[in-house]
Amino acid sequence: VVLAGFPGTRASMWQQAGRAGRAGQGALAVLVARDDPLDTYLVHHPEALFGRPVEATVLDPDNPYVLAPHLCAAASESPLTEADLDLFGPTAELVLPALEQRGLLRRRPAGWFWTRRDPASALADIRGTGGAPVRMCEADTGRLLGTVDAGSVHTQAHEGAVYLHQGRQFLVRSLDLEESVALVEPADTDYSTSAREVTDIAIVDPGRSRRWGPIEVRFGTVEVTNQVVSYLRKRLVSGEVIDETQLDLPPRHLRTRAVWWTVTPDAVAEAGVEIADLPGAAHAAEHASIGLLPLFATCDRWDIGGVSTALHPDTMLPTVFVYDGHPGGAGFAERGFAAAEQWLRATRDAIAACECDAGCPSCVQSPKCGNGNNPLDKAGAVRLLDRVLAESVPDETVPDEDAVESPALAATG
Repeated sequence: VVLAGFPGTRASMWQQAGRAGRAGQGALAVLVARDDPLDTYLVHHPEALFGRPVEATVLDPDNPYVLAPHLCAAASESPLTEADLDLFGPTAELVLPALEQRGLLRRRPAGWFWTRRDPASALADIRGTGGAPVRMCEADTGRLLGTVDAGSVHTQAHEGAVYLHQGRQFLVRSLDLEESVALVEPADTDYSTSAREVTDIAIVDPGRSRRWGPIEVRFGTVEVTNQVVSYLRKRLVSGEVIDETQLDLPPRHLRTRAVWWTVTPDAVAEAGVEIADLPGAAHAAEHASIGLLPLFATCDRWDIGGVSTALHPDTMLPTVFVYDGHPGGAGFAERGFAAAEQWLRATRDAIAACECDAGCPSCVQSPKCGNGNNPLDKAGAVRLLDRVLAESVPDETVPDEDAVESPALAATG
């Protein structure tokens, strides 16, 4: 078996490797690393693969975005009673009034009843995309080519985007967000498209904290505002930017959970990072930490996002955020908080071990960066993380063995 890059989790790697050598036969599995911070780290630290069990799967049963459709589905099968609420946790009592107000459930003496004719199961999005997928239709024939999930529409299906379907190129002619449909036409281009985004993040609830001297690590609730403002056309072979086209797309808002760390100005100075270099150092550390979080949580880098700033208005300090890309959170950021020392140390080691001079896709460059991977300061990121970890305290729990604190639960399997 040849694995073209680490599949994202140890569980997936062993599952793929196990496709050969069944029935007691010999087998060989080869992992070919990609230009990715996580792959780079694993090449230099193979014990992270072979010396640890498979990841614990995390979920947050109290997430109202997850709980609400499940309450509706349960009520559609049998009226929900007061006694049933204990099965769904304390958040259920807070979610039910909102479901009544929306007309989805109606309360009667016997309990809460489902009010619609259509099945309640349709409310549950098993892919966790946070909305209806957009249909990609051929403009001339109306033929349905495929779908793009709601979370990726603004970056992958905007007007002018190059859309690939079964190896063929199509150009997005128009995008109708209200009807969830994009019209495309066949194209033969020598370029790809890359969306540019502007992201702001506000702290809603600072939640829990860990302090390492002048460094504070927190886990709490945030509001993320993201807007795709333009897209770049890049030549396929060289990656050269041809031009940039402005877009007029609405901002998207996401209430989710995040882990973030702050560092005082004195600690920045002790790290030897100049004020002018701080944005690039924090940005590089953010990218690498996003790439390494899947080592500690069952997620992909596309399941999470990040924001870094030299001065955040809520903390009034240099701050690096990593947040769950799902409404209400998915437990990934909480795993990062629980394993903060291991996670950030692995991030630091992955950057330092890369043999490039100024940063590359194997360490601090990200394929999903909305700022075109600028600015980035690889050396500054290592110095900054060295200072962050200088007074760090070992994690109290081992992420692959113990459950993180409520409300998220961990299930090993």
